[in-house]
Amino acid sequence: MDADHGGRTGSEKKLVRPGVTNVPEADQDPESEPAGIPEAADRSRPVAAAQTDTAPAPAGRRPDGGMAALSPPYQVAAAIAVSLIGLLAFAHVAMIFLHVAPSNTLTKQHGDVVDDWVFPEFEQNWKLFAPNPLQQNISVHVRAELEDNGADGSSITRWINLSREDGEAIRGNVLPSHVDQNELRRAWDFYTGSHDSENRPNGLRGELSERYIRRIVMVRLAEHGYGGAVERIQVRSAVRSVAAPEWSDEKISTNAEYRELPWWTVAPADLPGAASADQASQLRKAEK
Repeated sequence: MDADHGGRTGSEKKLVRPGVTNVPEADQDPESEPAGIPEAADRSRPVAAAQTDTAPAPAGRRPDGGMAALSPPYQVAAAIAVSLIGLLAFAHVAMIFLHVAPSNTLTKQHGDVVDDWVFPEFEQNWKLFAPNPLQQNISVHVRAELEDNGADGSSITRWINLSREDGEAIRGNVLPSHVDQNELRRAWDFYTGSHDSENRPNGLRGELSERYIRRIVMVRLAEHGYGGAVERIQVRSAVRSVAAPEWSDEKISTNAEYRELPWWTVAPADLPGAASADQASQLRKAEK
């Protein structure tokens, strides 16, 4: 009877999608929600508490890493340390710049302060705006006259290349000694700058440079085993020009030119340890 009036029989199914017939079996999901019903209407389903991976940081927590993670006292200490390091770096760069820069008002007024900072650790042997690289290889040699022992009648040693010994100590050394690099070289420059071509000293600086050379030479001879047996010494320099590169047509002679100094008689003050002994005696006299 219901079927005659448009009703449904017990064997008929209600269409899942109104107005659509012949729906495939795959679309008829018994667990799918009816169309047109919002999710909020299904209050019987428990709500999942979806949490994100990065939860908000609790209030008052400092970010990790850097100075911001430190406590305020340590932040102040770190800021002061960084400031001091920056000021020191700036002062060092300024001192080196004033040292290599041409003469100006600052270097004339504060030249002693700049020199005290630069020498000897940060020495520069070239100028910023007029570089003049060395074009010659200069080596210092020495030979000694020993006490006559009557063995063979020869009491004069061979020439010893002191500059070569310094070069061997520097070559391949990651941290070469400042003494090996500059002591002998600067001493010879000091001597040649305070003497004329006839090896005559120009005032007190010339006499001081002679004593300096003699003491350095006696220290080196003591290392060779001569020590107190030396009566006289003679020093010379061998100057060789740097050869021109292979691609250059310039002809430069690389033959050595020697400059021999007169024989010097060794005095007790020239022996190793004499300088420290003189200083100690002067200190004792000053204390009295």
